[in-house]
Amino acid sequence: MITLAIQAGGESSRMGKDKALLPFLGHPLILRVVDRLAAFADEVVVTANNPADYAFLGLLLFADLLPGRGALGGLYTAINVAKNPLVAVAACDMPFASRALFEYERDLLIETGADVVIPSSAEGLEPLHAVYRRATCLPAIQDALAAGEWKLIAWFPAVKVRMLTPAETARHDPQGLAFLNLNTPEEFRRAERLATESAT
Repeated sequence: MITLAIQAGGESSRMGKDKALLPFLGHPLILRVVDRLAAFADEVVVTANNPADYAFLGLLLFADLLPGRGALGGLYTAINVAKNPLVAVAACDMPFASRALFEYERDLLIETGADVVIPSSAEGLEPLHAVYRRATCLPAIQDALAAGEWKLIAWFPAVKVRMLTPAETARHDPQGLAFLNLNTPEEFRRAERLATESAT
């Protein structure tokens, strides 16, 4: 029914190295994301610039189908390689990614017939913690790429999008940490403290 696709294709320019592989509480950061989310999915895949670096996960690994096309190209890869009709897409650098929130998004997509269920936060929409319907989203993304688009949500007008309000999101992410992503050593240290203090 649903594939979990973890995006590990970022450049990690602010870290100077692949942040997905950096230790978080003693283990690679991406492994924390896998451990938090894998149980709700029927299939788990990882998309990355260098798939061989993630062989230790024992998961299905895919290189970007359109190298150099940024986050939109990564989303295209994730939805293209998924075997299931629904695809949950998560970023590799979100140590508090929420299984409960993803399950709510999945259920809402099924109930409403939406093509995308995406949460919103104070920073805006969160496309790397969202659920997509493969059959309708894939051609829309292909069209956006063909038109030279780069923005991750450039194709949203072509599909039915259900946006979660911050209040809806908060019901399933009460600590407000699900979208916290790590880009600097300082952010890693702060997130490790939060994880230790809250056991989240």
